[in-house]
Amino acid sequence: MFHHVKELQFNARVSKPDPKFASMLLEQFGGANGELAAAMQYFVQAFPARQPYPDKYDMLMDIATEEFSHLEIVGATIQMLLGPVNGELKDLAEQSEIMQLLKGKAAKENIIHEAMVNPQFLVLSGGGPTLTNSQGVPWNAAYVNANGDLTVDLRSNIAAESRAKIVYEYLMQFTDDPYVKETLRFLMTREVAHGQMFEAALSTIKPNFPPGIRQSDPRYSNSYFNMSSGPEVRGPWNEGQTPLMGEEWVYVDDPLKHVIESNGMTDHGPRGTDRTVKETDKQNMQLSEERSGHIKSSVPKGENQWSTYPQKSM
Repeated sequence: MFHHVKELQFNARVSKPDPKFASMLLEQFGGANGELAAAMQYFVQAFPARQPYPDKYDMLMDIATEEFSHLEIVGATIQMLLGPVNGELKDLAEQSEIMQLLKGKAAKENIIHEAMVNPQFLVLSGGGPTLTNSQGVPWNAAYVNANGDLTVDLRSNIAAESRAKIVYEYLMQFTDDPYVKETLRFLMTREVAHGQMFEAALSTIKPNFPPGIRQSDPRYSNSYFNMSSGPEVRGPWNEGQTPLMGEEWVYVDDPLKHVIESNGMTDHGPRGTDRTVKETDKQNMQLSEERSGHIKSSVPKGENQWSTYPQKSM
């Protein structure tokens, strides 16, 4: 159940209209890395977590709801940046501000350029936010990543927050309005906060790497293939220990020769690791039983209901 509070989470303000920046800000309204995409992603991810992982469900729903509040902040800011455009579009007088803007070749070319970049923003919306990105591309559900496994979904969310954060960072370079910058700084900071929440939630799932259930095959998990010509470049991604599994990186300097000699990698045995294929298969079954058993025990086989009234504390 949702309850709308009329006051914004953050007091969005603008010092003056700026229709051009309003168009840019659409990126965070209906764009791939925007607030609607984040809200819908976390909202959808929450459903399979409801009964087996009620604590994660609570977090995902809380953050999804906050993202909807951020969508409201962005929409309100866009509307204020558009200023009196809605009224001007309804003004048929020859001396309306829009008619004044069309005077002069440069002004006309600028208006034509704006219309070509995102024709729907003013022509169809009449001076209000649209569920598109800054180029007029409609929002779509392909922006939402939900895989039904928290070790995967939480990593997707960390990445989503990172992308949203950097878009706000870039947007701040294109406005000199101190009030708008203040709003963008708040929204950017909340992306950082959410990223930490997802990191913390992921850390409570043990083990959580690799994502999912099946462990990596020890024959191939720590091999680095030098797939480019030129000077050899080494670093912690191809020498020393692997950061999450503690295996030794195996550097394959000549991948083509190695593939031929190993009969297409089929004779490539485990190297630089104590893990064996047999042990890995055993781990797969153990983790499978643990995770599937937890979910099965959390979901009733017969009659089921989503909520209890009043809600029990988790």
